[in-house]
Amino acid sequence: MNTSYVTPPGAGSVGQLEDESAFPFSTASWYFLDAVDMMAPADTQVIVALGDSITDGTGTTMNGDDRWADVLARRLHARYGNRVSVVNAGIGGNQVVGPPTYSPQKPFPGGPSAQARVERDVIGLSGVSTVIWLEGINDFSKNGNASVEAVQAGMKDVVSRLRAKVPGVRVIGATVTSAFGSTSAAHGHVEQNEKRIALNDFVRTSAVFDGVVDFEKVALDAATGGMRPDFVPDSTTGGPGDKLHPNRAGYLTMGNAIDLSIVVKK
Repeated sequence: MNTSYVTPPGAGSVGQLEDESAFPFSTASWYFLDAVDMMAPADTQVIVALGDSITDGTGTTMNGDDRWADVLARRLHARYGNRVSVVNAGIGGNQVVGPPTYSPQKPFPGGPSAQARVERDVIGLSGVSTVIWLEGINDFSKNGNASVEAVQAGMKDVVSRLRAKVPGVRVIGATVTSAFGSTSAAHGHVEQNEKRIALNDFVRTSAVFDGVVDFEKVALDAATGGMRPDFVPDSTTGGPGDKLHPNRAGYLTMGNAIDLSIVVKK
């Protein structure tokens, strides 16, 4: 959801050129940056937003920095200043437990599962104090087709590894927003919605997590079981939306629904 510019195929290395015509093509992805690390005061708290495309920000404003994690970051900075940093570890199409294998020889559009990437994308980061985890809708899509029990077990595994390797970390579970009636071919079916509801019950009641962010509560249209109609129209293209990814108004509401007291350690 941020614009990068790339060279034509076969252009070679042109990084020394200042002429923008050397980079004629644009893309909405960041392909070339692996990581950023920096010196920070010892008491800086790092909040990791772990998830899929709804954390990555699909459907929000291009170059607008208004994902729910961005909204959270602005709220935290307004209250606590620069001693809190929010890191977005969302990958579009990501799952909790799938795919079963992932490698350069056998890639998957959604990247390695949360179970497989938690070491790299969370545990390996400096200064992590809190993780907010929103994920599961892709596990229940027609591409994932995992059982509720498998996703619950995957979540328990990741949380236990986080606590074992990041002493004192706070892990916040987020309820999954509805995709019921989505126009996406892999989403929107009844079985997916039933599994999503069951997973949300687990997030709320299992005591696996140190706290809960109830995104479903603020995004659900109780009359239809799908997403609130004002969250559906696509912010980026002005199109009809897909009833899976919230628009800018939806992400803003989600970011504002997070209780800051459960995110930041006193």
